[in-house]
Amino acid sequence: MTLAFVFPGQGAQTIGMGKALADAYPAAKAVFDEVDEALGESLSSLIWDGDIETLTLTQNAQPALMATSMAAMRALEAEGVDVTRAAFVAGHSLGEYSALAAAGALSVADTARLLRTRGQAMQSAVPVGEGAMAAILGLDLDAVRAVAEEAAQGEVCQAANDNDPTQVVVSGSKAAVERAAEIAKEKGAKRAVMLPVSAPFHCALMQPAADVMAEALAGVEIKAPAVPLVANVRAEAVTDPDLIRQLLVEQVTGSVRWRESVQYMVAQGVTEAWEIGAGKALSGMIRKIDRAVACSAVGTPEDVQKALQAGD
Repeated sequence: MTLAFVFPGQGAQTIGMGKALADAYPAAKAVFDEVDEALGESLSSLIWDGDIETLTLTQNAQPALMATSMAAMRALEAEGVDVTRAAFVAGHSLGEYSALAAAGALSVADTARLLRTRGQAMQSAVPVGEGAMAAILGLDLDAVRAVAEEAAQGEVCQAANDNDPTQVVVSGSKAAVERAAEIAKEKGAKRAVMLPVSAPFHCALMQPAADVMAEALAGVEIKAPAVPLVANVRAEAVTDPDLIRQLLVEQVTGSVRWRESVQYMVAQGVTEAWEIGAGKALSGMIRKIDRAVACSAVGTPEDVQKALQAGD
């Protein structure tokens, strides 16, 4: 079997995530301590004992999800499974940063600070209420792109996340996204669901955030990852640090090509995917993309043990 480690994006956050890992593995607890120190605040207290509304704020959710993914990674390492067991790492949006931290391309502290900056920049790029995102269910990427083009009417409306064959997310100006949701239903979409997000991610309206991230990433050391990263905006493997830096900037306004990323990994021989961190959303997407890929979620000590048994 050929294995990929995949890392979740925003939406997977829950109060209490990673706590059992921190209690069971000193190396997992050390990740949360390192993130708290890097940010100069106790993010771990918010993750474990806070309220979900505050945790869901983009500037908190992004580093929190990375911390949980890295805690799971450290638990695996404590059991003798390091990142080189995988042929590829990949992450959904902010999960790309978790993937790079797991592969040793970024330090945990730098990743936490970058994601705090990214979250703040993405939140402030568009005034609250002016942008929106909607999940279009039951139309393929080409059909959704046509819907977005028709709905734009001089405003921004783009296919932002190509998640799986049944789900493409559009992002942009609120009125344009609302039009897209209606047009999609007229064109045969099963459903069009407005998403509870605070900003229109992965579209041209995020350019101010991309500019902030270009500056932030310029000041951070990126090493060659221990295993190749399948990049969101390219849907192919990359290892060059300068290219990774460039693609992380492009990713802010570019589409998350998750469906194609999974198809790329399958074409390279991947037969198994471990979702490292919170939730099981990516596993669900991967099953819709290719049912032959065996998926395991690794977010608790029990999950770690199950994955070890499966990997034997």
